[in-house]
Amino acid sequence: MKIFKRAILIIILFVALMVGASSIVVTQENEYSLVRQFGKIDHIVENAGVSFKIPFIQSVDTLPKQTLLYDLSPSDVITSDKKTMICDSYILWHITDPQKFAQTLNSSITNAENRLDTIVYNSTKNIISSSTQEEVISGRDGALSAAIISNIGTALDQYGIELLDFETKQLDLPSDNKAAVYERMISERDNIAATYTAEGSSEAQKIKNTTDKEVTVMLSEAEKNAEILIAEGEAEYMRILSEAYADESKQDFYSFVRSLDALKASMTGNNKTVILSPDSPIAQIFYGK
Repeated sequence: MKIFKRAILIIILFVALMVGASSIVVTQENEYSLVRQFGKIDHIVENAGVSFKIPFIQSVDTLPKQTLLYDLSPSDVITSDKKTMICDSYILWHITDPQKFAQTLNSSITNAENRLDTIVYNSTKNIISSSTQEEVISGRDGALSAAIISNIGTALDQYGIELLDFETKQLDLPSDNKAAVYERMISERDNIAATYTAEGSSEAQKIKNTTDKEVTVMLSEAEKNAEILIAEGEAEYMRILSEAYADESKQDFYSFVRSLDALKASMTGNNKTVILSPDSPIAQIFYGK
């Protein structure tokens, strides 16, 4: 009898423990706890901690509260100037309304990612198809992401989802188009370089012509001034010489000096012998006549 009572007590304790354990809900910091009753959401626990539910009647599902990353599949997009590009991107998102999320997506992260994939791809296609290839490439600094997120707008609110960020990992050309595009880009850069070179050469020639003209004018002015100075010096020399010869007391001396200069100029080469006739003006000086 005692054994039977002890067994009954153990069973009662075990059942009590089972009931107690099934009535406790432990919610982590990074999750929502959805308490369901007969399959429908009765209430949602958003704060971390321990709460309670009706055992065996209510059940608990969890949804992530933290930021989630979804890597979209690479897809082909066409720009407004009919250039095909491959867009490989990822998004950051999180659940803002767990009840809407559970009701519309059946509490499935996979269903949410499929819906995000479609919505983000359509937005990406719309933005890129309305932009030129050059605008798409230059928009990788953030303008493209902002435009895509803005285009999505509030479309995800109905699912209790918020899109936090959109980033492109790679925005490239199809392999068969790369070579042609690179050649065209090289050709365009060569043309631009040639234009700059031609403009630089033209400007350099203008500067050279201007400088040559200025130098020619300066040299001409310097030569003119030099000629004027020479002429003035010769005039002054002739004036001084004229004044010297005008003085009768010095005429004989200057005539003697000029004759010696003339004699010296006539003595060239190694032979320093000069033969003068008696009636030579130079000989007359030495004769004192």
